[in-house]
Amino acid sequence: MHLPLNNKTMPEMDVLISTAKQREQLFIALYKSAFPSVARYISKMGGSFDEAKDVFQDALVIYYEKELAAALAINTNDSAYLLGISKYLWLRKFRENNVHVPLDGIEVTLDIKAEALSESKLMHFLETTGKKCMQLLRSFYYDQLPLADAAKLFGFSGVRSATVQKYKCLEKVRETIKERSLTYEDFLN
Repeated sequence: MHLPLNNKTMPEMDVLISTAKQREQLFIALYKSAFPSVARYISKMGGSFDEAKDVFQDALVIYYEKELAAALAINTNDSAYLLGISKYLWLRKFRENNVHVPLDGIEVTLDIKAEALSESKLMHFLETTGKKCMQLLRSFYYDQLPLADAAKLFGFSGVRSATVQKYKCLEKVRETIKERSLTYEDFLN
């Protein structure tokens, strides 16, 4: 038996918690030991104090019923077990509430400005790499030519050489942008 009052066996516990006063003492002890952590968890998850109380009371009922039915095998302490039940109940409630939220009366305003990249500005920086780099980058990114084919087309000794050259071309663009301290916004219309 895992009730927090004593380490009694089931028959002894039945006698111990048979009166209303003893059940009340049991619940007070459980509240003191487990409710603060449940309330913190539910608050952290966006719930109110009243919701925490409701969830904890449901968890207590489940815990108590399982104890009385002797169907409870707790591998941890009672507070942790109650916290686990409470987390499960809260997540289940949270999921149910989110699934059934009506969209009536909710005003959604989208203020999305279409940011268009300035192709001429972008092309200017790509052209700083040179004609051969521009052709290599265009064939790989725009024409989606595999590097093996690009290596043959541009006369590289192999795929590795084409990869290294593509990397060097991109680094030229990056260096130019770094030198001028440009940001993403500098490429917008």
